[in-house]
Amino acid sequence: MPDWEVHDWRLIYREWKPERQALREALCTLGNGHFATRGAAEESAADGVHYPGTYVGGGYNRRRTDMAGRVIENEDLVNWPNWLWLTFRVEDGPWFSLDSVDILDFRQELDLHDGVLERRVRFRDRQHRESTLCSRRMVHMRHPNLGAIQWTLTPQDWSGRICVRSGLDGAVTNQGVERYRDLNSDHLRLLERGAAADDTIYLAVETNQSRQRMAQAARTRVFAQGHGAAAERRTGHPEGGIFQDVIVDCRQDRPLVVEKIVAVYTSRDPAISEPALAARTIVQRPGRFEDLLRSHIDAWSQLWHRCDIVLEGDPRAQFVLRLHVFHLLQTVSRNTVDRDVGVPARGLHGEAYRGHIFWDELFIFPFLNASLPELTRELLMYRYRRLDEARYAAAQAGYRGAMFPWQSGSSGREESQQVHLNPRSGRWIPDNSHQQRHVNAAIAYNAWKYYEATGDDQFLAVFGAELIVEIARFWASLATYNNGRDRYEIHQVMGPDEFHTKYPDRDELGLDNNAYTNVMAAWTIRCAERALAALAPDTRNELLEQLRVEDEERERWKKVAGRMFVPFQSEGIISQFEGYENLDEFDWQAYRDRYGDIQRLDRILEAEDDTANRYRAGKQADVLMLFYLFTAEELLELFHDLDYEFAPEMIPRNIDYYLRRTSHGSTLSRVVHAWVLARSDRERSWSLFQQALESDVMDIQGGTTSEGIHLGAMAGTVSVVQRCYAGIEMRDGVLWLNPCLPCVDSGLKRLKTRIHYRGRWLLVDVTRDRLSVSFEPSWEAGARVGFRDQVHELQPGENAEFELEAE
Repeated sequence: MPDWEVHDWRLIYREWKPERQALREALCTLGNGHFATRGAAEESAADGVHYPGTYVGGGYNRRRTDMAGRVIENEDLVNWPNWLWLTFRVEDGPWFSLDSVDILDFRQELDLHDGVLERRVRFRDRQHRESTLCSRRMVHMRHPNLGAIQWTLTPQDWSGRICVRSGLDGAVTNQGVERYRDLNSDHLRLLERGAAADDTIYLAVETNQSRQRMAQAARTRVFAQGHGAAAERRTGHPEGGIFQDVIVDCRQDRPLVVEKIVAVYTSRDPAISEPALAARTIVQRPGRFEDLLRSHIDAWSQLWHRCDIVLEGDPRAQFVLRLHVFHLLQTVSRNTVDRDVGVPARGLHGEAYRGHIFWDELFIFPFLNASLPELTRELLMYRYRRLDEARYAAAQAGYRGAMFPWQSGSSGREESQQVHLNPRSGRWIPDNSHQQRHVNAAIAYNAWKYYEATGDDQFLAVFGAELIVEIARFWASLATYNNGRDRYEIHQVMGPDEFHTKYPDRDELGLDNNAYTNVMAAWTIRCAERALAALAPDTRNELLEQLRVEDEERERWKKVAGRMFVPFQSEGIISQFEGYENLDEFDWQAYRDRYGDIQRLDRILEAEDDTANRYRAGKQADVLMLFYLFTAEELLELFHDLDYEFAPEMIPRNIDYYLRRTSHGSTLSRVVHAWVLARSDRERSWSLFQQALESDVMDIQGGTTSEGIHLGAMAGTVSVVQRCYAGIEMRDGVLWLNPCLPCVDSGLKRLKTRIHYRGRWLLVDVTRDRLSVSFEPSWEAGARVGFRDQVHELQPGENAEFELEAE
């Protein structure tokens, strides 16, 4: 049962449950696209219940660990100093903490609309004094370097002298993921600390490998009855940190307000001289907490105007969908622009996957394309700036073009871990996920879809086409010709499934002819030709000359793209990889009876000294990713060009075949399956969508959300609503609409979303019998909107309505 409730835009917890705190801290993270801080209580430290964590986009550091004589190097998204540190004690009593008092009333609220975390605790201490503590916190959405806390402490039945301690704790390490704790996680060294003013302290640290610096300055003021309270102050210097004690008198029933404003700057920040100087200077400029709050709420209001999605008929689905949009906007926002960062798969919410960037962009960018396309452009530039590193990786492996890594961090080198811990067996086993070359197709796909959504010719000409062409060159050089088949093949790779890393009877890693990889390789090569054709002739010739692409090479592209091998089984089933049908069927029911939750079947089998490589059992969608990315019409064209027979009726057969063989070991899995079932089985699609929607808020994987939310899955649910249920597709200069609301039993009555398409804003409103498209007033020219094979020209301010077929 959920331990939370929803009221409009608020996520509410009414009980203090230490065993659920790690999950709550991840879900109550506050961020602004530059930095984010987990929703830990201000008075807490990392203690097994709480885990304060502050993370900055691009804030990486590498450390080495000697494991049984083998040196392992990992790059982590650094846990930076804890700026939340705020506590108090009465007279000389113990410092306040929830485990040292009797909790009489507890309420914690995350306000999505305003971006504020609130907590109210009424408690009785060991001396039988009753007090109420109310806290509010924000990470400012308009001012990317500011955070703020307001405490209101009310003595209910006592008066006395208290000491408020406000600090900055730099003695933190990366300990947020239990299975990483045997690895070296000490990333920071102290540079300087001190008092910047009577009410201000500061702390500066530096990472010990990447030499990134961060400075934090905290200004703490105390108010009684609206005026500054007389206070005595003293400063302390614990190991790695600094605090200021503020000693002040409290009176019964008179609230005491403590306001802590914090400035956070790094050496990666633009337009500063030096982080510590910037932090000390800027922290003095804001007024009171309420002044900052007003501009913060205004910034969130503007974001929600652009990005909100309305689902009428299911309040719970409506709230959780907004929660997903909220966390997306906290990870990437306008504050992300010009910072050279990617979008971590687990957001800025924890340390899982070490903050690395994966293929999850494939699920995240569609939402950004439709709402904040300038952010997609910025995140694609993260890839473009690492193009030379990808070229070097391809050359070292004996290929042409650019080979991007499965996991990327600071420099764009391969950051996939070499070994990983199986919590079930306690064994460290080889991590072979770097064989997932399909990440390269995802990058090319993302670049092209951004261009289709925006018509950004400048991006395509200067950056996008080069990116796509270099990835196409990689695929063409990776493919080898099989004379017996008269087909090109790709060997020794992993597909998206991830359970299958090799053949059970082979020693070498990788699989041959993963269908998804091969089709995406062929598509990427064709996309490169489309990108080149979209360029002005002079620009195209300059790019081909710059990259030394000769006609002979492009002839090879044509051959590879037209004769790529795709393995098929009987009855039109696309084989996940060559030889997949020869694997053993898996006894799903027996393992469900034995273990219950078998999402991570790979870990269960490894603990049994078995391997998923032996079975037709997958972690997540693999072949079905093709149906997620492409329409039936696009797939027909793709397979026709590859000289394979493909008919629409093959799609449901493939969906049924692979859905029965999938454990849903990834939160992305239900997103894809909800999508591919949306038109053939609306009831099942809605059920899977609901499961995907709740995957983080209910932590269905049993502890993974506490290590960082699953941003790709969150964005994927938004994408299902916009691109699948609302039927929005941006293609060939037309905004196509083909709505398909879920089954009637879902209770969903209406869907409204605002779409940004090629510089124009349109409001799409879908009910069960009507589709309305409103072209919002704009200085842009008309928009082309497609419905049922008819293209309509809409002018600014115009509205078009279409009748939908009755279900």
